[in-house]
Amino acid sequence: MSRFQIFTEEQVASLRRGGKILHDCLQHVGALAEEGVTTGFLDSMAETFIRDHGGIPGFKGYQGFPATLCTSVNEVCVHGIPGAQELKNGDIISIDCGVIVDALYTDACITVPIGSISPQAKSLMKASFDALQQAIAVVKAGARIGDISATVEQVARRRGFSPVRALTGHGLGTTLHQYPDIPNVGTTKTGPVLPAMTLIAIEPIISAGSDAIEEGDDGWSIRVKDHALIAHYEHTVLVIEGGHEVLTDG
Repeated sequence: MSRFQIFTEEQVASLRRGGKILHDCLQHVGALAEEGVTTGFLDSMAETFIRDHGGIPGFKGYQGFPATLCTSVNEVCVHGIPGAQELKNGDIISIDCGVIVDALYTDACITVPIGSISPQAKSLMKASFDALQQAIAVVKAGARIGDISATVEQVARRRGFSPVRALTGHGLGTTLHQYPDIPNVGTTKTGPVLPAMTLIAIEPIISAGSDAIEEGDDGWSIRVKDHALIAHYEHTVLVIEGGHEVLTDG
């Protein structure tokens, strides 16, 4: 029996609705992210947006997580907790969010520049974004997880950056994180074969320095030990025969 969750057309319709809410939420919140704004303000705006549009925040309360967004600034890779932190000129912030519609999860992330950012930060953001787009392009029924992972790794390393090995994409659906893991490093033609009508979240988490990570003092956030910048983009992708459908791309 396959470990992949296979979705019905009715479930896919719900996932599309959730993906649309999530895309629009990230566009809304991303536009509000500017110098002097707190991460807590962004979080409250995201929760209001999701609920007003008929969704449920997917992260809030998940394994005890206290917020709607993960707001990960600069060297923080994932799981930054929103609060009183004010965004500063030159920061980059990854805004990661999940939405539940009809008990089904979608998950996506964008990285947003604050004010004027460094050339390195721009290059890093482009590398993560391009890695995601190129990885999505290989998704189809019959493709292997290693094909996705190798694509992310190749794009990152060719640009002079490091994919964070310890953090992965994942399957999702009736839970936020489920089989399979989607590593950001790998080898083509290896790993599980993707069936049609399963759902995966691909999320290149790319470091400008080392990929060695450590837990933050809050017990949630994970950062790179050398405090290098991190860029992180993510989409929820439906696998179909001959291709894919990106559910969180509007």
